[in-house]
Amino acid sequence: MTNRFIPYGKQWIDEDDIQAVVEVLKSDYLTTGPTVKEFEEKFAEYVGAKYAVAVSNGTAALHAASFAAGIKEGDEVITTPLTFAASANCILYQNGVPVFADVDPDTYNINPEEIRKKITSKTKAIIPVHFTGQPCDIDEIHQIAREYNLIVIEDAAHALGARYRGKKIGGLSDMSIFSFHPVKHITTGEGGMITTNSKELYNKLIQFRSHGITKNEDNYINESHGSWYHEQQFLGYNYRMTDIQAALGVSQLNKSDNFLERRREIAQIYNQELKDIEWIKLPYQESERESSWHLYIVQIDEKKLDKSRREVFDYLRKEGLGVQIHYIPVYWHPYYEKLGYNKKLCEVAERIYIKAISLPIYPKMDDIDIDRVIKVLSSI
Repeated sequence: MTNRFIPYGKQWIDEDDIQAVVEVLKSDYLTTGPTVKEFEEKFAEYVGAKYAVAVSNGTAALHAASFAAGIKEGDEVITTPLTFAASANCILYQNGVPVFADVDPDTYNINPEEIRKKITSKTKAIIPVHFTGQPCDIDEIHQIAREYNLIVIEDAAHALGARYRGKKIGGLSDMSIFSFHPVKHITTGEGGMITTNSKELYNKLIQFRSHGITKNEDNYINESHGSWYHEQQFLGYNYRMTDIQAALGVSQLNKSDNFLERRREIAQIYNQELKDIEWIKLPYQESERESSWHLYIVQIDEKKLDKSRREVFDYLRKEGLGVQIHYIPVYWHPYYEKLGYNKKLCEVAERIYIKAISLPIYPKMDDIDIDRVIKVLSSI
């Protein structure tokens, strides 16, 4: 077992989770039922938001939020290049234009000063990403949004349980989105959530996730034909979450604080045990921000080590450590190149990318796993 593969992230499913799913499978509702509503209400309470809307995955959450924000053809939306492609793709889904602002060299989060440089008369919204789980500078981003009348959609896929100046991420901006992919803090297999304090946005999100259809007679455009009547009022999508997924989500949410505590313990061990390795730059944490530690990213100093990042990566994989790279700058992907984006748009993000390696960090890692990661790194 000492040589088993250690992935960079992994779910933790126990008998309580399995039983919760089994109970739904035996019930009358497999989808669009009471368990979805229960999950939404408990999730909203957990993050401190008035409303939560469950959807099929994190990308669907970003798309729904972009729609609710009113992003349309030609609108520019500022986001970070150091993220998974979905943070920018959601803008394209609405025929908007992704605009990439560079990141802070220490936190790796989008730099508010760079956001200001990218604002034009076409700017509609900002999508900051709480990269690795460390919150962005939300107050500064909100100040910019107020000055230019912009909507803020926090991509909090990494940040469930994270805090900014004592407040949990999820109830601070116009909308926040979360992901429940198996490597995230809690999982529903696939799944996502949008949180908001706006009833107007909440209603748009609810309708968008179900084909743009409403059964609320107070909002009908045409005259009702009877109790069966419903209206599709705009082009929505089938982004609904099943009750099977929601049952797993409720069960996982009950354990999220324990998961979070273990992630922080692992990060503290790494910080202590790796600090004397001179060719490794450890992650930096701002004061008044509590990371949820979705990722633990180190930078490799190739000159001090006299080895390339690729050599280090390949060696760690050969030793059974499932390290990963987060992320290739979005505009480096061929699809974005075809759209006209060029390299060197965000040079800080690019410098981070070419040095970064994500180490394994997930709640089910035991002390033997952690010790093995440290020893393998120390042996290079």
